[in-house]
Amino acid sequence: MDLMVASTQKLCGELGNGARFNLPGDKSLSHRAALFSALALGHSNIRNFLDSGVTRAMLRALTALGVEWSLQGTTLKVQGQGLRGLCVPEEALNCGNSATTIRLLAGALAASGIPAVLDGSAGLRKRPMERIVDPLREMGVPIQPSEQGTAPLVLSGRPPERALLSSELTLAQASAQVKTCLLLAGLAADGQTILHEPAPSRDHSERMLRAMGANVHQPDALTVILEPLQRPLTALDMDLPGDFSAAAFLMVAALITPGSEVCLNNVGLNPGRTGLLDTLLEMGADIRTETLGEQNGEPLGNLIIKHSPLHAVNVSGDRVVQMIDEFPVFAVAAAYAKGTTQVRDAQELRYKESDRISALAAQLDRLGVPVREHPDGFSIEGALQIPGGASVDCAGDHRLAMSLVVAGLATEQPVRVKNAEMINESFPEFTDVLQGMGGKVSWI
Repeated sequence: MDLMVASTQKLCGELGNGARFNLPGDKSLSHRAALFSALALGHSNIRNFLDSGVTRAMLRALTALGVEWSLQGTTLKVQGQGLRGLCVPEEALNCGNSATTIRLLAGALAASGIPAVLDGSAGLRKRPMERIVDPLREMGVPIQPSEQGTAPLVLSGRPPERALLSSELTLAQASAQVKTCLLLAGLAADGQTILHEPAPSRDHSERMLRAMGANVHQPDALTVILEPLQRPLTALDMDLPGDFSAAAFLMVAALITPGSEVCLNNVGLNPGRTGLLDTLLEMGADIRTETLGEQNGEPLGNLIIKHSPLHAVNVSGDRVVQMIDEFPVFAVAAAYAKGTTQVRDAQELRYKESDRISALAAQLDRLGVPVREHPDGFSIEGALQIPGGASVDCAGDHRLAMSLVVAGLATEQPVRVKNAEMINESFPEFTDVLQGMGGKVSWI
């Protein structure tokens, strides 16, 4: 299905408690809450769980592993089986298009010791898996990828009495998915698991594992240490904050649409995730944060965003890791900012659901945005007015689809976003929210 987007006068409204819409639960936390609860002993209740294409892939895999769960509205209930309580699946676990699902499951299955095959869509089979395979092998996990170093991943299993090896590993990339995979495997190690990252990545897993009773600590910003598990993980009741990555689309939409003022409530503000917020503020964005403390160890708050003239910035280094999922919509903000925005050190974008550097450059060019592609990033020449009047394609990438919709809210001519149903992978209510705020968006 396609989406037609037309220039919008203004966006307004309040999202959150007592209003039209609640931001969907955080995708990263929803994945972790479901899987970690399955590895715990006891019954967990997870409120504001994100029900989307990618989280359904995780839930289907848990069913195949013998885990009982139920989803009523946005409350997920999970009956934990314990680290060694998972069942051998009868067939390959289909992780769909979700790299988070396959990488986190690889760590969990490594800890459980059961044999299994992890596979997924054609797109997922293009994603690099050596980054988890190589360190897992160092920990003693019998795992085999395809000849290309991708899915399917075959785990041969191991006897219950054989623990994994205590390891000190230096990661090639700063990746929360890789880090989480290895921490989960480390739950079954015979000693410490020490991980060194080249740059800080989001620490959702460390916070959640700590809340469930694991002894995990961070002596510095680049090191995580997991002690051997002394007792089973404890089931929890948890309330998940709103997804910052979902909020990002609405933030940028409000910033570039004249006359807009939007309040987003109960948004997760984990410092490993808010690089886009910091960058938008540096660009001159009028965004006010009302901090609300912590919820299950995760900081959250309200964001009040007003339309603002933006100016160009340069993004590189550690900031890239802190906004790695938000670059598609950041590129839209840069397109409407005065001056030339340059992004470097972001080669990881080439290994997402699409090659996001090439895909962004190609589709923004169709809208009339001057974009120059670099091996590790891109440069965008911003303008106050963008022609639009074109059909663009999201290349099977949910974040690119939503970003192109946001771009179309302020173009001079309407924009058609082809194959936009991919937004259901992470933010199924996206178009409903935009329409409720006054956005001129319609399915065709």
